[in-house]
Amino acid sequence: MNPLLAKLQPYPFERLKQLFQSITPNPALKPISLGIGEPKHATPEFIKTALTSSLAGLASYPATLGEPKLRESFTKWLHKRYGIDVNPVTQVLPINGSREALFAFTQVIVNPQQTTVENGVSQPPIVLCHNPFYQIYEGAALLAGAEPYYANSDPARNFGVDWQSVPTSVWQRTQMIFVCSPGNPAGAVMPLSEWKVLFELSDQYGFVIASDECYSEIYFRDDVPPPLGGLEAAAKLGRKDFKNIVSFTSLSKRSNVPGMRSGFVAGDADIMKMFALYRTYHGSAMSPVVQTASIAAWNDENHVIENRALYRDKFKQVTPLLAEVLEVSLPDAGFYLWAKIPTKLRLSDTEFAAALLAQYNVTVLPGSYLARESQGVNPGEQFIRMALVAGNTECLEAAQRIVSFVKSL
Repeated sequence: MNPLLAKLQPYPFERLKQLFQSITPNPALKPISLGIGEPKHATPEFIKTALTSSLAGLASYPATLGEPKLRESFTKWLHKRYGIDVNPVTQVLPINGSREALFAFTQVIVNPQQTTVENGVSQPPIVLCHNPFYQIYEGAALLAGAEPYYANSDPARNFGVDWQSVPTSVWQRTQMIFVCSPGNPAGAVMPLSEWKVLFELSDQYGFVIASDECYSEIYFRDDVPPPLGGLEAAAKLGRKDFKNIVSFTSLSKRSNVPGMRSGFVAGDADIMKMFALYRTYHGSAMSPVVQTASIAAWNDENHVIENRALYRDKFKQVTPLLAEVLEVSLPDAGFYLWAKIPTKLRLSDTEFAAALLAQYNVTVLPGSYLARESQGVNPGEQFIRMALVAGNTECLEAAQRIVSFVKSL
């Protein structure tokens, strides 16, 4: 058995299950979960039709590279969304959702044999990520033989990371960095100035940037540009070859098809060549049926605009309500609210979540479960993450219960 499996930590939802195992939720109230970020808006009918009308594709093995029309739909969307030119032959690949691709990509990039000697001790390579973080980043790093380094997010920087505060000794061992913008859980979007710093560090130390952009199409304002993408930032800074950066984009949240498992990666052609080689053996080609439905989804923006409007309306109603009792504001993007529990309540994030379930039958995720202690602190402590993925009525009901809960304390 692979000994690296022993390094994996319990997944946040497993920890939540353990936290709640002795709790009996208030039976007088219908359960409402804001815990899991699974889109609940309706899947567009035209995507379902495209899927069911292409069932003949089940008779054929899919190609790892995907059909040319699929790759062209990726590059056309990238040009329309970000104004960038990407080669459909050498710079894009289909993936079965971001999750599997983020994990697989790490196995391609990390070289566990490239160690660094510090004080006479051989140290493994580092995979760096912001903290709190999407748990796949940590698991992928550990199983690739790397050591995760958690760069704490800073509320004073819109929950961004001060990349220049990361020690030189860490950068020297870093082979790869995960960036999530818009972020999970805080919804922060990295500005061009931060991308510039990150690219300069990449040039200096040679690490690869994996840009997780699965929340890019859920944003709330039209008076500012939509969330900046990693490849877009590279192009704006004159890096049109996308050296050492690969972006990960998914249909799950954009098009409300989390069960379809469809997305794509795009970026540095040299890296993509190696990733394609890995995927040939990894056996993760996208079903021809899903390819057809994906082409339909990427070629249509009307359903994305409608979906975004639903989230905007929901967040417009829920955020000010919760702001009456929690420290929370409208994020840049995404479908989470990242709220701080007021100190005066004298409750930890886990105590808050447990009591809320017991008294009001609402599930939220303790922020500490999404982070690790780093530099002496867990930056997720005293926060809760709320996924506003259900309909307006249910999310408003949950918010009203949370307000009542806090006011009762």
